[in-house]
Amino acid sequence: MMLTPTVITEFDKQVPEDTETATFGLGCFWGPDAIFGALDGVVRTRVGYAGGTKPDPSYEVLGDHTEVIQFEYDPEQLSFDELLERAFTEHNPYQQSGKRQYQNILFTETAEQYEQLLSYLDENEFSRETINTRLEELDQFHVAEDYHQKFNLRGKRWITDVFAEADYDDGAIRESPAAAKLNAHVAGHDVSIPFVKSTYEPRSE
Repeated sequence: MMLTPTVITEFDKQVPEDTETATFGLGCFWGPDAIFGALDGVVRTRVGYAGGTKPDPSYEVLGDHTEVIQFEYDPEQLSFDELLERAFTEHNPYQQSGKRQYQNILFTETAEQYEQLLSYLDENEFSRETINTRLEELDQFHVAEDYHQKFNLRGKRWITDVFAEADYDDGAIRESPAAAKLNAHVAGHDVSIPFVKSTYEPRSE
């Protein structure tokens, strides 16, 4: 299927509106952005900073914050437990980066998510006293700079030109479900969306 502005805009219009949000820190946020963006049920992704006290963190002046990915997902397709399962497969909970910027951290945003996290730990015999992954309530999420969003699309003119033709600015690309799937695809992840299947051939530059 040819990637066109219409394909992008129609896909973005058809995604579920009733979504929930999860926020995880799993090292440099570019990788998790693609990993979770590939999952069926994840609607959109964005990267940013959380877990610290600096009121206005930036990549250059991060303070005590950690790089994180925040994603919206359809709870009818994907459960918070399944997201936790994926997060634990993507890091070793008994190891922690000495650099706060890249630490492993699982945030909960509601009482229900907190209870689900505790249940997940108990069911999988993870002791809260022995694992090094930080478990915290999300206080605030700070959106990262535009050049960090959908990082794998940078330089992919056969994709970014189509978004430009569809009048998507940087903020719209960051929030675009189509961009989340394409970002995962070009990073090498299997994405079950027609316009990112291996049969797709990019337009000539």
